[in-house]
Amino acid sequence: MSITEPSSSKPTVVLVHGAFAESSSWNGVISGLLADGYPAIAVANPLRGGTSDSDYLRALLADITGDIVLVGHSYGGVVISGGGTGNPNVKALVFVGGFAPDEGETPGELANKFEGSTLAETLTSVDVPGGKDLYIMQSRYHAQFAADSPADVAAVMGVTQRPILESAFAEGSGAPAWKSVPSWFLFGELDRNIPAAVHRFMAERAGSRRTIELAGGSHTVGIVEAGQVVDLIREAAAATTGQ
Repeated sequence: MSITEPSSSKPTVVLVHGAFAESSSWNGVISGLLADGYPAIAVANPLRGGTSDSDYLRALLADITGDIVLVGHSYGGVVISGGGTGNPNVKALVFVGGFAPDEGETPGELANKFEGSTLAETLTSVDVPGGKDLYIMQSRYHAQFAADSPADVAAVMGVTQRPILESAFAEGSGAPAWKSVPSWFLFGELDRNIPAAVHRFMAERAGSRRTIELAGGSHTVGIVEAGQVVDLIREAAAATTGQ
């Protein structure tokens, strides 16, 4: 039995959050998609490493009937690029402030390809089985991660953030779906996790069908500009599935 009720006319949109966030970070986007009649799933990304997280997504996608549009934020871009391979139903990739690594590249390597990331100085860690889980310090969360969101919203996000295993940032990526699946990119001009120059580089390399750089936008610009994210998903769906 499929997770969603398949639509005869529209693809299923699968949303993959990144590190230091969780599925509710897609709430504004989800509301817009459901209002338009798109089946949607917001995946609980395990955040354990690119290979295992991509395998997790790939298994979930195998249960979805019909066309699929994958949407990834931040580290979620690693997961949609890796997990989007090998499934002919995956028709489009939408990167929202997301990594789009080439084979062998690590998220840490990409984030620091150009100057501007201040993430490392805001992190704290907790020892867990298998390594260290990384969190953004709550006192630094608003400015680092969600500067364009209201302070009270960012405070809740900081409390509910999900950690990522430290080793995930140093794990090389597998063969990328963006080499064979059309992609779209949206990111914030003032992203402090992944500098805008990195986003521009990845979008150009992937042959992005459309690249949107939002003035003043943070790493989580897709929260305050959920409508623009929904519009870009609609465009990706129309261009690749005819819907």
